[in-house]
Amino acid sequence: MSRIGKKPVELPSGVTATLSGQTIEVKGPKATQSFTATDDVTIAVDGNVVSITPRGKSKRARQQWGMSRTMVANMVMGVTAGFKKELEIIGVGYRAAINGSTLKLSLGYSHEVNYEVPQGVTVTCPKQTEIVIEGDDPQLVGQVAANIRDWRRPEPYKGKGIRYKGEFIFRKEGKKK
Repeated sequence: MSRIGKKPVELPSGVTATLSGQTIEVKGPKATQSFTATDDVTIAVDGNVVSITPRGKSKRARQQWGMSRTMVANMVMGVTAGFKKELEIIGVGYRAAINGSTLKLSLGYSHEVNYEVPQGVTVTCPKQTEIVIEGDDPQLVGQVAANIRDWRRPEPYKGKGIRYKGEFIFRKEGKKK
């Protein structure tokens, strides 16, 4: 049995969930999101609780059970508090600036890197060496953070590059004479 799927999803005050067929729509103070579940699970909305149950004992039904519950819980959290990723830029001359919906990165290349921020995500730069990514969809926030980090991954000798805040980079010792 799925330990995750057994737990019902509580809806906080100010959040409503409507069900039509296999599609659940969650409305909150920040946004509105919807998710269409597969036919392997049954979704039920009872007042301020959303519960999900499998329709059979097959392996696929049990997989979809936990995944569907997690998707609904992420939607509830996204429409209330939202999701946030923080990146740090480490290196001499490395910096970031936001210009409208474009993130300008100076990362030691012969040119500036211009990254277009997609809809549904907010990117801010409180300092030149910090990037904060916020949004209501955890997959989109994580993907934007990963795309920005891919421009200059942290290297193991000096630790220069773009890293997640609090990320540990295994450092290597350089050459010896």
